Amino acid sequence: MKRVVLSLAMVVALAGCASVPMGDPARDAAAKTFTVPADKAGIYVFRNESMGAAVRMDVAIDGQPIGQTAAKTYLYKEVAPGRRVVTSKAENTETLEIDARPGMLYFVWQEVKMGLLYARNKLQLVDETTGKKGVTETTLADTR
Repeated sequence: MKRVVLSLAMVVALAGCASVPMGDPARDAAAKTFTVPADKAGIYVFRNESMGAAVRMDVAIDGQPIGQTAAKTYLYKEVAPGRRVVTSKAENTETLEIDARPGMLYFVWQEVKMGLLYARNKLQLVDETTGKKGVTETTLADTR
């Protein structure tokens, strides 16, 4: 039994954290000014937790991939106003609809949950204070 536990611990240690391509530091700093053009809406999708660190999650808006998140990362995309659908894929596929208004920012928390084989996710629209705090705690991943 000790061998099984030790072997499992070694596998977890070697697996480490997932990495995703990171965004440009200047874009990261610009996105953290929390401003958006008056004719666009800004959508942040952030993972400010360490749980599920070994799992990358694909994120799309209106079916168009915008990038992947890993632990302590976020994505940012400016979109035209209107109904937008944010989709995130892990062990499950989660969707969240947003009625994007011009000049507004939206913060989507990509909560990591336990799954059967690997991490699941849940998307939650959070208030501005919570969202800004979550984004500030993370680093921009490469956005397509």
